[in-house]
Amino acid sequence: MVDFVQLQQLMKDQLEADRAIHTVDVEGSNLETAVAEAAVLLNLPVGRVDYEIVERGFPGFLGTGKKDWKIKAYGRALAKKLTDVLAEKQDIAEAEAQVIVDKDGDIFVHLNDDGANLKVTAPIGNGKHMTLADAMQALKNKGVADIDQNMVQSVVRNAKGIYIRVGSFNRKFSNDSMVSVNITDQDMKAFISVIPPGPGGADISVETIMRVLKDNRVVYGIKEGFLQDFVDRPSYKVPVLVAEGTQPVNGRNAYIQYNFRTEQSRVPFKEGNDGRVDFRESNAIQNVVKDQPLGKKIPPEEGIMGRSVVGQYIPAKSGQDIEFPLGSNVHVGEDRMTILSDIAGQVVLAAGKISVEPVYTVQGNVNLKTGNIMFLGTVIITGNVEDGFSVKAQGNIEVKGTVEKAELEAEGDIIVLKGISGKTTGTVRTGKSVYARFIENAVIEAGNMVIANEGIVNSQVDAYKRIVCQGKRARIVGGRYRASEEINAKTIGSAASGTETICEVGIDPKTKKELDDLITKKLALEKDLEEAKLNFQTLNNILQQRKSLPPDKEEQLKEIMGTQKVLTADLKQVTEDIEKLQEKLNTVKTRGRVSASDKIFPGVKVVIRDAIEDVKNEYKAITFVLDNDLIKAIKYEEPDEEAKRGPAGYTE
Repeated sequence: MVDFVQLQQLMKDQLEADRAIHTVDVEGSNLETAVAEAAVLLNLPVGRVDYEIVERGFPGFLGTGKKDWKIKAYGRALAKKLTDVLAEKQDIAEAEAQVIVDKDGDIFVHLNDDGANLKVTAPIGNGKHMTLADAMQALKNKGVADIDQNMVQSVVRNAKGIYIRVGSFNRKFSNDSMVSVNITDQDMKAFISVIPPGPGGADISVETIMRVLKDNRVVYGIKEGFLQDFVDRPSYKVPVLVAEGTQPVNGRNAYIQYNFRTEQSRVPFKEGNDGRVDFRESNAIQNVVKDQPLGKKIPPEEGIMGRSVVGQYIPAKSGQDIEFPLGSNVHVGEDRMTILSDIAGQVVLAAGKISVEPVYTVQGNVNLKTGNIMFLGTVIITGNVEDGFSVKAQGNIEVKGTVEKAELEAEGDIIVLKGISGKTTGTVRTGKSVYARFIENAVIEAGNMVIANEGIVNSQVDAYKRIVCQGKRARIVGGRYRASEEINAKTIGSAASGTETICEVGIDPKTKKELDDLITKKLALEKDLEEAKLNFQTLNNILQQRKSLPPDKEEQLKEIMGTQKVLTADLKQVTEDIEKLQEKLNTVKTRGRVSASDKIFPGVKVVIRDAIEDVKNEYKAITFVLDNDLIKAIKYEEPDEEAKRGPAGYTE
């Protein structure tokens, strides 16, 4: 039976571990499966998981050569940090690998209030160096007089890329370069337009541009680095953007970061080892445990004010808050941000609200459309459970139709309206009771009772308390039935059937099954030990005769001795376990009984504790009990009222 308590604890432990996870290495049969698994480990929605592909997968060919995808995944906040680091490394690598482009040196002459200034830049790679002749020609072209040739030679030789005064010029202020300013886009952009200098006029300078911008109220967003390049290589008589304001940024609205799938269309399917998708394992139900975080409200952000080029601040809108989308069985945690589950069950998002449902309803059959069902609550199925599928629940399982060759497990009751037809391999296990119209060719294990209105045929049934069939046609025919207190049916066995019917009471079925399994294990161990002893004796005889053994036989002898030691220890432990279970069974004080309200037929075997009775005659309205270690037939006794009441809370 599924240990749902252990399952819940595992889920809770995983939640605690998730909080410490920042990055995870994940493998999956395909990329979507790997990312979905990473989202679960990171406790984040898939949309907020970033990843790097470590190794690409391959689906294989004809079942061979399959290779899983491998990724390194991380949350969005950490993703930005890692991305920045990776980008920085990439930039460095690209810079180191960049091909050096040859570039000639350059000469700039700038005329201003200080006189004539010269700047020479060094070449790059195999570019051409500037010469003294180049510099002198550039100065003459600008009409520079009184040139200090030695200083020019020094500037050319050092090529430091800074302006140095090397001469003077005949200044004509009326021919100085002129600059005008134009502010556009609602004070968000400022352009300059420069008129070139005339003969003897000074070039435009950064200081002049900055002064004119200030005079025109341009104080913010000035591109000062651009201005320095501009005065070296000015563009005349065209508008040039030199300042730009900052637009306001409205704050992001509050939103809910969900920790579960909100779209059923993204349900991942499980892929088997052979590369085929197992469509029964659809993982459609999103189980959660009590106090599990289901979502978190990310608060609204404050807006960031903008600013125009004239320094005017531009207001921004702050994000809007939202209400918590609380549905049923959820609450807000102490941090006032996290939505937590009140109960174990299925988390759903319906009408914009988060709820946890204690009951999961399957409309129709459990088949390929639904996949296998596993739910931390009660499962109601309006149709059948078809061959090859399983339903497991922490609460009850209610099936309105038929259970076929399937597997049902529950901690509560299992109710099957139209019966169980197991086809020899179908199994039903429950912590409480099983209620069904009929049971055929199935394996049933119940922690309390098994109640079948129309009878049980050719099945293996264990019930901690009682097995009861009390309908109009109720019968128990063929198979093995074990209960601690009572087996009761209208008829037991059949006059026409040759199938053996064994009814065993007065024992704990679960303990008896464990004992039977241990006895089988003990017999196997004894057989293996006897074989090991024979092999040891054979090799030991050879050793006594020849005084030595070949290396391979000597190694074999050591292995046999080790095997004997292990088998002897295992056999001792199994024997002790058998003695403990036998002692436990001997302490059971239950008054076991086997009853038939109508008939019990010859061929039925009745076992009460250690006494066995092979029924040889047909009996009517009879009950078999144990009296002084002998099985005795007495007048029929009705089953207890508990067996007549039926399941509590059954949904008709």
